[in-house]
Amino acid sequence: MQALPHTSPITFLDKLSAAERQNQSMLCVGLDPEPTRFPGKFKGDATKIYDFCAAIVDATADLVISFKPQIAYFAAHRAEGQLERLMAYMHKVAPHVPIILDAKRGDIGSTAEQYAIEAFERYDADAVTLSPFMGFDSVAPYLKYEGKGAFLLCRTSNPGGDDLQNQRFASIEGQPLLYEHVARLAQGPWNLNGQLGLVVGATYPAEIERVRTVAPTLPLLIPGVGAQGGDAVATVRAGWRPGAPIIVNSSRAILYASPGDDFAEAARREATKTRDVLQAARNA
Repeated sequence: MQALPHTSPITFLDKLSAAERQNQSMLCVGLDPEPTRFPGKFKGDATKIYDFCAAIVDATADLVISFKPQIAYFAAHRAEGQLERLMAYMHKVAPHVPIILDAKRGDIGSTAEQYAIEAFERYDADAVTLSPFMGFDSVAPYLKYEGKGAFLLCRTSNPGGDDLQNQRFASIEGQPLLYEHVARLAQGPWNLNGQLGLVVGATYPAEIERVRTVAPTLPLLIPGVGAQGGDAVATVRAGWRPGAPIIVNSSRAILYASPGDDFAEAARREATKTRDVLQAARNA
């Protein structure tokens, strides 16, 4: 019997490139469901998390480069089962759109192995966000999953990020800032199979540009556009390069664009507007 040819699995980066081309988008919609902010008949009902998020997915699946569910918003309401259903639904209705599980895990190797099972086997995420501050052995278990992605926190959008990320390494030549050192590790020795990306906040466009200089080829996940006040145009100009994708996340501005029963239509309008602003900045 003739052996079938070996085919490599579709990787996170493959899906990311496909979604960018097909949807002409750099926009990621963050799925951060807060039942107290749900519109109309869903308001205050945590059992409707799946229904609300699925409606947002249906309204925006042809507009995005990625979806990013934040696991805490589900776990806080004992809605992990709804998250599993949502992940399966997104893979079904938008198979070309990669899903980044925003979990920000960071723990010792043996525990990281369990978190990797959670992200990639239980939830079937295409990528996950991680804290790198316990070192490479806390990241390595995720890289054993062929084709999956991992985004390391680098320069985050919150003001408190300055407490650690802007500190210098006196012991390293050139005294890089901590976030620059993380970017060098991710671009270089830690990126064993080309699976790593970086999280860099849209509230710091000058620092996005510094990260891009240090890590010229890595995908950047950029939260902070929309409710957090990040400048979409400045973000694209600082971070996007041909062959080096950016994933610009907006959550609340899209999810809660309307308090009424037209929330899905309003979400689509807001997502379309944001996507088009990002694309125009890239083409300028």
